[in-house]
Amino acid sequence: MQIDPSIHSSADNYKVLTNLVVPRPIAWVTSQSQSGIVNLAPFSFFNAVGTDPLYIVISIGLNEAGEAKDTAKNIRANGEFVVNMVTENLIETMNISAADFPTEQSELEATHLHTAPSIRIKTPRVAEAQASMECKLFSEQLLGANTLFIGEVVMFYVADHLIGSNLHINNFAPIGRLGSPSIYCRTTNRFEIERITYQQWLKGHN
Repeated sequence: MQIDPSIHSSADNYKVLTNLVVPRPIAWVTSQSQSGIVNLAPFSFFNAVGTDPLYIVISIGLNEAGEAKDTAKNIRANGEFVVNMVTENLIETMNISAADFPTEQSELEATHLHTAPSIRIKTPRVAEAQASMECKLFSEQLLGANTLFIGEVVMFYVADHLIGSNLHINNFAPIGRLGSPSIYCRTTNRFEIERITYQQWLKGHN
């Protein structure tokens, strides 16, 4: 079946795209307003895009009123944010934080979560998160109704029990987004396949 985006609504196109590009990691972003209110919101248009420097991207759409969301406003105002990773024990609170809370109310207070101070930036991380990344805004780009924020990771927080030898991360199992409106997956069912070289491939086909 061919699906032509030009003859379908934005809502339909969003549904198809987000059900095909899966699983997507979830950036549970803390940002801070000029008045000091800490905002917490999840975004699944998120990924790592560079390692030298360390860059991540988050795409943030408009709210239902067609205006910039609080997270976008805060990132622009302060030039920083924290990406907190969502593990299965935090899925319920993550879901609550996605609600359209008023600007003056912090989602952390509503979900009874706690902040922990960041090291390189002023915006705090979520204390209950097993892994967080402090980010400074590198650039932003308008993409239609979305804005792509590129952040440089300036500090990692990883819970001690996850750290193995040579900085290997063990038993870290964040959840992923599978599709709209609210389908998620676990990342505990894993397998490994060894990479091969071209020379190894040639030997196997002779």
